[in-house]
Amino acid sequence: LILRSPDSLVMDLSFALSQLTSLVRRATLRENDLAPKYEKVHNFKVHTFRGPHWCEYCANFMWGLIAQGVKCADCGLNVHKQCSKVVPNDCQPDLRHVKKVYSCDLTTLVKAHNTKRPMVVDMCIQEIEARGLQSEGLYRISGFSELIEDVKLSFDRDGEKADISSNVYEDINIITGALKLYFRELPIPIITYDAYPRFIETAKIADPEKRLESLHEALKLLPPAHCETLRYLMAHLKRVTQCEKENLMSSENLGIVFGPTLMRAPELDAMTALNDIRYQRLVVETLITNEDVLF
Repeated sequence: LILRSPDSLVMDLSFALSQLTSLVRRATLRENDLAPKYEKVHNFKVHTFRGPHWCEYCANFMWGLIAQGVKCADCGLNVHKQCSKVVPNDCQPDLRHVKKVYSCDLTTLVKAHNTKRPMVVDMCIQEIEARGLQSEGLYRISGFSELIEDVKLSFDRDGEKADISSNVYEDINIITGALKLYFRELPIPIITYDAYPRFIETAKIADPEKRLESLHEALKLLPPAHCETLRYLMAHLKRVTQCEKENLMSSENLGIVFGPTLMRAPELDAMTALNDIRYQRLVVETLITNEDVLF
């Protein structure tokens, strides 16, 4: 029998505890990777409830015969109208309420499917990189519109089970078209309406280093799910430019294609919106070129 000193036992216990803490931390990090904690506001709509209903926030009865309160269209939470102003931004969208992929708010979609990014973005980019990076005019050449619409319907119907392989859609331009359509149909663009003016002002800065600094700060204005999706897209477009000799798509060309797709002017007059196009191009071009340092 070997007797060990109390100090030795304490050291062993401390080491075991540190190992356990490390394991828990790593497990938590892995869990966070799989289930990002994006904050999301509720999407409340005035609702008429049938039968007696109680507010799920204050637990008091919801009086009246019609329009007794509001209901979140994304998670189904029922509350008084006055309570909706103080409910935390903790909406957890339910797939029973989120029934489509296209035209759905980006944060709502990723929270409903418990993913980092919209599955349509991941799946389309993976398919493009698997068989289309050297395709001439990638993203510039349009695919057949009816087949692009077919891809959209497939995602809305089947979600991550949608088949976009070459067996179904041989032309890679159909997949690039479907991806661009997804971004165009977002109710709130990837570069949000709130952040839009800051990004445009950034593009007007002549000094490249100061422009980068300003762009880095502008990215912080984006909701986390938007910023993560933009990061993933820019890394992909950077890989597209690395095959420029074959596909003839430079960062400038991709900026022309994706500028108006990722950025939409919030209620600007036609002339201002037209003038903004060159700045939209420059924003995307800068994001692609410097994606490794900006994100």
